[in-house]
Amino acid sequence: MIALLGYQAALLLRSHRWLPPLLLYGASLAVGVQSGQPVLDCAGWAAATLLPVTAWLVRVCVTNEPPAARDCAAAAAGPWRVHLAAVGVALGAALLLAAAGSAFVAAVGDPHTADRRAVVPLGAATVAGLAAAAVCALLGAAVGALCNRPLLRSTAWAVPSTVLAAFAVLFAGASPANAAVTGLVTGSRTGAVSVPWLPLAAAGALAAGAVAVACAAAARRA
Repeated sequence: MIALLGYQAALLLRSHRWLPPLLLYGASLAVGVQSGQPVLDCAGWAAATLLPVTAWLVRVCVTNEPPAARDCAAAAAGPWRVHLAAVGVALGAALLLAAAGSAFVAAVGDPHTADRRAVVPLGAATVAGLAAAAVCALLGAAVGALCNRPLLRSTAWAVPSTVLAAFAVLFAGASPANAAVTGLVTGSRTGAVSVPWLPLAAAGALAAGAVAVACAAAARRA
């Protein structure tokens, strides 16, 4: 798996297809995270933006390899391992963006509530924001895994499905991503910082299940 992860990471870097998702995330932070804004509101924006960005990165990674090269890698290491490595590299890239975004939010955000009446602990707010970003990254990986190859091979189906599913997961009331982001926004109003451990565990379980389904499908269709 280490060799496959390195191989998939090299493919991603050399393709430069990571640039549009990176620019989307950077532009979103530039628009939604302004100096002097409440740090928890900024953290919620940064986390929410990461969900569609992660889904995009997964699509890039699982479609990046030429068919002949993918067949060779699958024959050597197994199709499910190759697919797992592609999704893992995309998730790893998204988590790096989560760390960078959280650091940026901590640097420019105002550690006060939305009404500026109470102080918000910056360390706790940063941890909560990073956890919420991880929740969104995990669910974005789940969306990307279920809405692209091998389950959906046609671009005409995969791209709209990825977009619609990403926003549905983000805004659905029962979604762990919605719970994590809502917790940050609520904390910005009340001053109470709560790390979304339960949504993080739920997102991890959902992501693991979605990736397992995609890997099983890759193995059957090899």
